[in-house]
Amino acid sequence: MKFVNYFKPNIFLKLLIFISLFSLYSCKGTGGKTVIKLGHGLDTNHPVHSAMLYMADKLEEKSGGKMELKVYPNAQLGNERELVELLQIGSLGMTKVSSAVMESFAPKIQVLSQPYLFRDDAHRERVLNGEIGKMLLNEGTQFWLKGLCFYDAGSRSFYSKDKPVESPDDLVGKKIRVMESNTAINMVKSFGGSPTPVSWGELYTALQQGIVDGAENNPPSVISSRHYEICKFYSIDEHTAVPDMLIVSTKVWDRLSDQEREWLQEAADESAVYEYKIWAEAEEESMKQLEEAGVTITYPDKEPFRKAVEPMYEEIKRTQPEMYEIIEKIRNHE
Repeated sequence: MKFVNYFKPNIFLKLLIFISLFSLYSCKGTGGKTVIKLGHGLDTNHPVHSAMLYMADKLEEKSGGKMELKVYPNAQLGNERELVELLQIGSLGMTKVSSAVMESFAPKIQVLSQPYLFRDDAHRERVLNGEIGKMLLNEGTQFWLKGLCFYDAGSRSFYSKDKPVESPDDLVGKKIRVMESNTAINMVKSFGGSPTPVSWGELYTALQQGIVDGAENNPPSVISSRHYEICKFYSIDEHTAVPDMLIVSTKVWDRLSDQEREWLQEAADESAVYEYKIWAEAEEESMKQLEEAGVTITYPDKEPFRKAVEPMYEEIKRTQPEMYEIIEKIRNHE
């Protein structure tokens, strides 16, 4: 098992700054209040951020003011991977992370990044809210990362600068931004594209400067990032439905009392229900905004894309039988 190298120069420098200036983890404030700090990379208009604020309100309400959740958006405390690493050493309480990024820390979670895994949205929701979802939420505890709930992040599709992606052939030779996920990298390679990991905060500039030719994400993220200003083609192939995960540092979780853990888990669960509702609304509104902004939206035949990624599943079956067993359980889930 490969452990994360915490002490890359840029990470180490940030850690020194953070630790020397202020404590980011859960701590007892004035009057004995427990304060947990949550950092994430999304902007304040994103529905996931709204869900976190909802969770903060619920936590304060349930605890009678004995617990407080402070939310820091816009990558104020670091990018997604850096925030996860801060959780691992207990220097930050909570964060939101794409399950695609989590696969670098807890490998079994990569199952959720597999293309065309779920039959539809309802199937995905049942899987994530069932025993398989619970198992995956706890998969990172040995690496000091406990999942509290999943947030809906919709389906991811390709958006591009020059022409729509109507088939995998249109990706051949194209540099496509992907998350730091081996699964996402292998998927784009299967389509014939050139996967290029770029941090979310740097992607707008990378698209502007031609470092990448396109990217892939859900409609609310395309809107909130303003990537539609550069990419005028959005091809709804819905290749993956990678959920977000709300995670807490086990170093922080272990410091909480049983009652505090119960309050925190309940607030997270209720925020997930709320997030699913506002996500659907945001997705519908985002598609309208994309059309109004002059983005050409197409709906390519998904079958060529499905066929292109079949070798990925064959490789998993051959080399990772335990992973393939989870995939089969998900596919057969009613």
